[in-house]
Amino acid sequence: MMSSQRRRIAAGALLAAATMVVTTACGGDTGTDGDKGKTGAAGFNAAVNKVANASDKKGGELKFIGSQEADSWDPQRGYYGFVWDFARYYTRQLVTFKAEPGAASTELVPDLATDAGKVSADGLTYTFTLKDGVTWEDGKPITSKDIKYGIERIWAQDVISGGPIYLQQVLDPKNEYKGPYKDTTPDKLGLKAIETPDDKTIIFKLPVANGDFLQMLAMPAASPVRQDKDTKAKYGLKPFSSGPYKWESYTPNKSMKLVRNDKWDAKTDTIRKALPDKISVTFTTNADDMDNRLIEGEYDLDLNATGIGSAARQKALQQHKGNVDNPQTGFIRYAVFPQTVIPNIECRKAIIYAADSKSLQTARGGPQAGGDIASNMLPPAIKGADPKADPYGKLAGAPDVAKAKEALKKCGKPNGFKTTIAVRNNKKIEIATAESLQQSLLKVGIDAQIDLFDGAQTSGIIGSPKVVKDKGYGIIIMGWGADFPSGQGFLQPLVDGRFILPSGNNNFSELNDKAVNGLFDQALKETDPDKAGELYKQINTKVSEAAVYLPFTHEKNIIWRSSRLTNVYTADAYNGRYDYASLGVVK
Repeated sequence: MMSSQRRRIAAGALLAAATMVVTTACGGDTGTDGDKGKTGAAGFNAAVNKVANASDKKGGELKFIGSQEADSWDPQRGYYGFVWDFARYYTRQLVTFKAEPGAASTELVPDLATDAGKVSADGLTYTFTLKDGVTWEDGKPITSKDIKYGIERIWAQDVISGGPIYLQQVLDPKNEYKGPYKDTTPDKLGLKAIETPDDKTIIFKLPVANGDFLQMLAMPAASPVRQDKDTKAKYGLKPFSSGPYKWESYTPNKSMKLVRNDKWDAKTDTIRKALPDKISVTFTTNADDMDNRLIEGEYDLDLNATGIGSAARQKALQQHKGNVDNPQTGFIRYAVFPQTVIPNIECRKAIIYAADSKSLQTARGGPQAGGDIASNMLPPAIKGADPKADPYGKLAGAPDVAKAKEALKKCGKPNGFKTTIAVRNNKKIEIATAESLQQSLLKVGIDAQIDLFDGAQTSGIIGSPKVVKDKGYGIIIMGWGADFPSGQGFLQPLVDGRFILPSGNNNFSELNDKAVNGLFDQALKETDPDKAGELYKQINTKVSEAAVYLPFTHEKNIIWRSSRLTNVYTADAYNGRYDYASLGVVK
């Protein structure tokens, strides 16, 4: 789930009995960890892997505020983690993830489908039947053809770039289909790998088995889109709803409001609670002001969930600790080195050795608000991960100046070189990280200028290999969380050469190593998670050897939870973010 994010998922409900007393978060600390059982009272960490303020009361307006706009609200285009979480208000999928706290959230359950699919013995055919009564916001039935058409839009990367392309890679590895906008069949449903024999049945035929296929169908990218409502590149400005809420208004970079979809039938949806009457989002460019407005009670939570900034952190922890959670996220924050800009591996190694890991951790908020120092590119929760694997000695926390200078000599730049660090302009913590890296690199002669780019234009700037090369971005500051909890779901978009895209690219280094690609092919077919994990471990080792990533931290955040919120809990399926679709508010 990219940078940002990225990455995501859960739903379901049954969180509390109607007789349960609703308690609201108080300003003070109610305990060291707030743990009073599954439905613990509000307090510090009261919503980490358990439910705080359980309630089934409907009504009110849930108020989000964010400093980062979506890359796109189009379900096939969006790739930020908070977008995937929020998109469940207006999209549904064949299957989705359980609305439970913590690790239980990663269990797949039916959504639009009657069950989690019937799979053939060879793992190549998946058959689903749609539930009765599932409709669009205008009351028309959602059909199997709507789901197929929505998925086909993934192929139209020239029109709606961005978003995950797993389904394209799995269903059409030779890229023979050209997408619905170039489809010459009368119904624009020419993708052969998906069959729709009737409006209630959809069949997927995989050329090669993939153990994570159901996980891919749980992504927003697998959401239905109705052909007569498809506005192509403009669809993200007002998606047509299949979920419990529909779009009322949206002004990019300013605000948006969702209201109840009166055609949504709760009897068809065991996932989404749909408690608030309205859901609003306000966007601001001032993250410090956002934090203050959250603490003052003007808003309920940070849409982006990237954590309270340093300016407000002390006030939140000292005066309002009962409103604060400190979850472990599934994200790694890192720098990545595009090989088109820094082609010499020894020059890239010099950057890695010269970086001051402790300073980078401090810039990101320290161990509590930033996370543990990371030394390789697999998060601890994924099979094949080894948090102690440290090929460049980063866990020591100090730069290795001698090895950095040795690498500079090998790359033919003994006195250093010039490059540019690209960083989003609306992320203070990322700018601070870039400045920390800049200072440590300067000590070995690497002159890295910082270029701030529009964080809402990620797909067309750092997501464009041509723009990256033209601007000379030798270092990009970014972050990534698993699209789903496997080596495929985390690493493949970042390092598989077949995932390099002309726009909306996430393989920023443009690593295209035959050995890495081949190991992915082996791992994807492996049905034993432990054996697959061994292959992902090998991939991770080769990625380290290529010196295209400098991981900073296994991210932790200090996140705000307003006293009005009910049914608040962190979900592993959303990389430690709150499950938005279960939230309610006290009116």
